[in-house]
Amino acid sequence: MEPGDNDGMLETRLVRVRGRVQGGGYREACVRRAMALRVTGWVRIRTDGSVEAMLQGSPEKLADMCAWLSEGMSAALVDDLEVTEVQPPFPRFDDFQRLATL
Repeated sequence: MEPGDNDGMLETRLVRVRGRVQGGGYREACVRRAMALRVTGWVRIRTDGSVEAMLQGSPEKLADMCAWLSEGMSAALVDDLEVTEVQPPFPRFDDFQRLATL
């Protein structure tokens, strides 16, 4: 997170993206978008073919990131976006990473 960010406004969400979201650079684009928004966390492919992302940031930044995950990449076809708010306490992420497949 950026110095000076208000810890009271920090939220964490676990997002599951289902649809045609593999093979077109979706995860790499996700990393670039998260870094541009200064959202921290990670993204990975699950063995069922869905993409899972742990997102951390202000409510506004997370809303922007979820909107992008849903429709921001033209090569992807998102059928479902499942967003779960993670309740504190939660670990703090320093950056945004692409993780190995789960």
